[in-house]
Amino acid sequence: MTRSTRRTRTRTLRVAGVGAAALLALSACSSSDSGSSSDSSPKSDTSASSSPKLSGTVTVFAAASLKESFTTLGKEFEKANPGTKVTFNFGGSDTLAASITGGAPADVFAAASPKTMAIVTDKKDAATTPATFVRNQLEIATLPGNPDKVASLKDLTKSGLKVVLCDKTVPCGAAAQKALDASKLKLTPVSYEQDVKSALTKVELKEADAAVVYKTDVKAAGDKVEGVEFPESAKAINAYPIALLKDAPNAEAAKAFIALVQSAEGQKVLTAAGFLQP
Repeated sequence: MTRSTRRTRTRTLRVAGVGAAALLALSACSSSDSGSSSDSSPKSDTSASSSPKLSGTVTVFAAASLKESFTTLGKEFEKANPGTKVTFNFGGSDTLAASITGGAPADVFAAASPKTMAIVTDKKDAATTPATFVRNQLEIATLPGNPDKVASLKDLTKSGLKVVLCDKTVPCGAAAQKALDASKLKLTPVSYEQDVKSALTKVELKEADAAVVYKTDVKAAGDKVEGVEFPESAKAINAYPIALLKDAPNAEAAKAFIALVQSAEGQKVLTAAGFLQP
C-alpha cells in the first residue's frame, strides 16, 4: 500500500468516526427528549383531567316550589364536595328577581317562569343563557277528603267557597289566571299570596277551602291536602329556567351545582318530586 493510499484511508476512517459519533449523540438527544416527553405527558394529562377542588358557599335563589327538591340536591352536592355549603333563598320568583337586580349577592337563580327570569336577563345580571331544567303543572289543593267536592276548575267559583290564588305577578298566579281565561271563568279569591307555598299553607291551616298551586306542592304536602287535577292546567304549564349570575361570588361551585340540577341524578330527584321533564 502506498503512503498516499494510507493517508486517504485514514482520513476516510476519521470522517466515518466523526459521523458515527455525531449520529450517536443525536440519537441520545432524541432518546432523551422522547423519554422526557413520555414522563411529562401523563403529568400534563392528569393535571388537565383533574378538576379543581370546590369549596365555599353557593348561594341559590330559587322559586318556592323548588324548596323540597333543591334542598335534597343541596345536601347531595355538599356530600359530593366536602368543604362546600349550599344556602337557599326560596320565594316568589318576581321578588327574588327584584332582589338580584337590586344587588343581592347570589350565585344561581332558578325561576318558575321565563318571564321572571327575563327580569334578571334584561338587566344583564345573568352570566349564562338561562336553560330550562324542568316544567310544572297546576293542580287544585283542597282540604283533606275534599269535603266541598271540588272536581273541576269551575267548581272553585261556587258561592261561599274560600279560594286562594298566587298573586298574578308570581308564576303560579300567572299560570292560574291563564287557565281561568282559557276556561272563560272569573274567580274572586279571598286572598292573593306572594308565593305558592303561602297559598298552600292557607289550605293546610284550614284558612281556605282550596288553592290553585303546583302538582309538586300538593305532593310535598302529603296528607295535609288533597289534589284535584283539571284539564285546563295543560294550557298553563310553566317552564323553569336556571342561570349562573353575573359577579357570582363562587362561580365555579355554582356551575357545578347547576350541572347537578341538569344531570340525570338531579332530574331523578326533580321528577320524583312531581316535576315534568324540560
